[in-house]
Amino acid sequence: MKKYLVLAGNIGAGKSTLVQLLADRLGFRPYFEPVTENPYLVDFYADMGRWAFHSQLYFLTHRLRSHHELAADPWSVVQDRSIYEDAEVFARNLHEQGTMSDREWETYHGLYRTIIDMLPAPDLVLYLRCSVPTLKARIARRARGFEATIPDDYLAGLNRYYEEWLECFDLAPVLVVPGDSLDFVADSTHLNAIIANVEDRLRDRQRSLFPIDMRRRL
Repeated sequence: MKKYLVLAGNIGAGKSTLVQLLADRLGFRPYFEPVTENPYLVDFYADMGRWAFHSQLYFLTHRLRSHHELAADPWSVVQDRSIYEDAEVFARNLHEQGTMSDREWETYHGLYRTIIDMLPAPDLVLYLRCSVPTLKARIARRARGFEATIPDDYLAGLNRYYEEWLECFDLAPVLVVPGDSLDFVADSTHLNAIIANVEDRLRDRQRSLFPIDMRRRL
């Protein structure tokens, strides 16, 4: 039976790497986030107030297209970040910071709410929870120039909204991976533990209002 897995997490958490590892080990089709394809991203990091709405609308448009593609895909799929995060974490953070105006937020969020009612829910959300120091270290290692000046408080705000979103998310079970302590690239036992937990949760398909922290099961 086809499965739909979402990998959620902040900038620099290691989502794309883990998506590929999961796809290779589970035989899923990977769907990656188009970071370098967003024509507004460099401008956004240079002037967030000017380009926030444009950048988020681009991501929302792509994410809708990606959801339709993966829904039609006969293979099981693993997605690098979801449409839910775009709105409930990134766009919300920009609005709360005053970077996205009330008018822009209302327009954006109204479109988002209309869209998600038409989309299939995931079978499991895998959340890579990482502290700001861990995120900053990983961002520095991948050396994308436009990410070098991301403020710490911006990353901290995203972390806060991730936690709030997942506490209320009830469309699918959520499995929390402690990203500060698990190195799934360097340590194969860590990767094996993540995969075992994912397979277990996909079999159960239990719905829960609260995230499940995989540290309880390692």
